[in-house]
Amino acid sequence: MEPIAGTALYPLHRCKTIYLVRHAQGIHNVAGEKDFNAYMSQDLFDAQLTPLGWSQVDSLREHVKKSGLAKKIELVITSPLLRTMQTAVGVFGDENYTDGVSAPPLMVENAGHSGRPAVSSLNCPPFLAVETCREHLGVHPCDKRRSITEYRPLFPAIDFSLIENDEDVLWEPDVREANESVALRGMKFFDWLWTREEKEIAIVSHSGFLYHTLSTYSKECHPTVRDEVGKHFANCELRSMVLVDRRSVLPPQSWT
Repeated sequence: MEPIAGTALYPLHRCKTIYLVRHAQGIHNVAGEKDFNAYMSQDLFDAQLTPLGWSQVDSLREHVKKSGLAKKIELVITSPLLRTMQTAVGVFGDENYTDGVSAPPLMVENAGHSGRPAVSSLNCPPFLAVETCREHLGVHPCDKRRSITEYRPLFPAIDFSLIENDEDVLWEPDVREANESVALRGMKFFDWLWTREEKEIAIVSHSGFLYHTLSTYSKECHPTVRDEVGKHFANCELRSMVLVDRRSVLPPQSWT
């Protein structure tokens, strides 16, 4: 029997399941859809979620719980901007935080003027902030982050230890990161995932980052697959994908 062209087998230890999520609707999305020049407004600095965005978070949270996905995820990685962290803790966090419990909250009450209750970190995977999966850097104030010193009191249970600089030294007011640079950064980010032991990882990021990274990965795919993988994410959309390591050398592991 002739092999079927296009099929492939990979050992399980060379695969990870990743759950990619674009942040829910932010105030910058609303303003930018009305007038693209609004993205230049300082009023949109580190844009927070809208009330509709929080409704999207609640809907995805219900799906994650009912589907059993919440019990599978071993790590949640989030871009360190207000809208992505709000989305991450809202979707993958535990129930509302109660004073007196030993675990710190993932998000304190009304973080980012959200009007939302605090979110518990009990019964949750670890949350890790990673700069590599940020949106396009530069020019647009909505894509500039606050200092980590400002974020820590708002998101006490998110681990910011991998972020080297307290202030945002990556964002430049006059230079917008090129699409090719975003894609390269994204590919480095996915390569870095192989340094993690976790096999099932949720990643909360941004439209531009996800689009340019996945479009680069899918260039050699069949057109139908390329169109599916490279399609723009809607706000608070979740897509499940398998990440395969095709390198010839890996650390010795048992075959299961």
